Amino acid sequence: MNNWNDGYVFDIAYTYGYYPGMNPARLPLAFAFHGLRAPVVQTACELGFGQGVSTNFHAAASGTRWWGNDFNPMQAAFAQELAAASGSGAQLEDSSFSHFCRREDLPDFDFIALHGIWSWVSEENRAIIFDFIDRKLKPGGVLYISYNTQPGWSAFMPLRDLMVQHTQQAGNDEQALPTEARIDAALDFAARMFDADPVYAQANPFMRDRLKILQQQGRDYLAHEYFNRDWHAESFARMHQRLSQAGLQFACPAHYADHLDMANLTPAQRQFMQGVDDAVMQQSVRDFMVNQQFRRDYWVRSGQVLDERQRVQALALQSIVLLTEPDKVPLTIQNVASEITLNRLIYEPILQALSDYQPHTLVDLAASLAHRNLNLSQVLDSALMLIGTGHAAPLPAEPVELADDARAEIARRTRALNVHLLNKAAQSAPSAIEGGVGHLCSPVTGGGVAVDRIGQLFLLAYLEHGEQVDAWPALAWKHISAQGKKLVREGVRLEGEQENLGELATQAQLFARTRLPLLRALQVV
Repeated sequence: MNNWNDGYVFDIAYTYGYYPGMNPARLPLAFAFHGLRAPVVQTACELGFGQGVSTNFHAAASGTRWWGNDFNPMQAAFAQELAAASGSGAQLEDSSFSHFCRREDLPDFDFIALHGIWSWVSEENRAIIFDFIDRKLKPGGVLYISYNTQPGWSAFMPLRDLMVQHTQQAGNDEQALPTEARIDAALDFAARMFDADPVYAQANPFMRDRLKILQQQGRDYLAHEYFNRDWHAESFARMHQRLSQAGLQFACPAHYADHLDMANLTPAQRQFMQGVDDAVMQQSVRDFMVNQQFRRDYWVRSGQVLDERQRVQALALQSIVLLTEPDKVPLTIQNVASEITLNRLIYEPILQALSDYQPHTLVDLAASLAHRNLNLSQVLDSALMLIGTGHAAPLPAEPVELADDARAEIARRTRALNVHLLNKAAQSAPSAIEGGVGHLCSPVTGGGVAVDRIGQLFLLAYLEHGEQVDAWPALAWKHISAQGKKLVREGVRLEGEQENLGELATQAQLFARTRLPLLRALQVV
């Protein structure tokens, strides 16, 4: 390697996102839908965990033992801080792929995850990662891998290369600018180039809109997503060729919305796809149909096939729970090409049945809604859509032998982690977590639940003052004002303290009435 970071951006920390596809609790439903049996995940590993939010949530909220690495010391330190706060025992280290993947003391894994990393690392590191997967993934084990893919990125790649070239030239100057400033300069350079109306822009008119979107996105995200030295957009066929050499087969998409061709493909597209027999070609063609930019997939080594009876039974016994209040679940959604409207006669009864915020098996949901002429197949499709749009989650398939004290330990760990994150949200130094961790952890789902910063401050006030909602706004305002922040209402910044307190009082009452019951049912607090 030429240098310690090997061309990867290191002076801007990665975002604090949570990625549900890496939650092993999501495997049973996805696998059963495609006729496969999911493994019991006892050991798991995330390569290149970034800030480690996902790994720490999944380690705290389950009995799975997690390992992982990230080469950035700042990011690894934050991940280790979260692991210490929860007491999950997750083994997360500041380490290169070369060092971590060659450790001889690591166990074999039931689950290995890479989120985006494959697209951003050198060929040397790709070879190391591939060798690690080949050696360390157990028979029956699952690989989660997400990556930039063709054809969705094909038109953008020349523009991306040009902007990286611009940042590299600026970085070679004697008075080199920091990465964020160089990204700003590259975006400005590209915008001025487009003003000259190059033929590239005429041939790819949608690139103007793509550039505008980039200009509006956070520089910490852009730095890692687009401005590393290495950047790959890989076809599914190429990924299949590589992973099949390690004995892996494509299992199914990890993004639940991708399971539903009815919601993503036109009738003509579905008809054409039916004439494609080869499984690899079918996925390749589908990427053209939806102009796929980013695939999130599960691959399995020696997967176990379910017969139809086993498949139906596994699906029927799968439980789901809401993550969003029923009246806030939109029934109009944007798919890859158009806006679609979900059938109210199907979704409204299902949302009403789930409105107690308790887990429900799909077969019980279907039975309770039989009088509405809904069957198991319709309930299943609706569940997949609700999960895929982030409004519901499947529950972990807990081993029968999981003792009460083990469940209590999981609840203790997730609560400790959440309290730690709530205190982070209240810290007076905004730089403590730029952008914030926008999720908290649920032992019910084994993963993350979206809670914005205001909601987190209300939860902190709830822990301190209980259901005395009138006391919440003052505590929230103390932390917000200490950071020099103010609220915005309908696009207008609220300047006075009383205005801000008044807005917080309104929001607190709404939060206590609507969001808090859901978060309590999910055992977030």
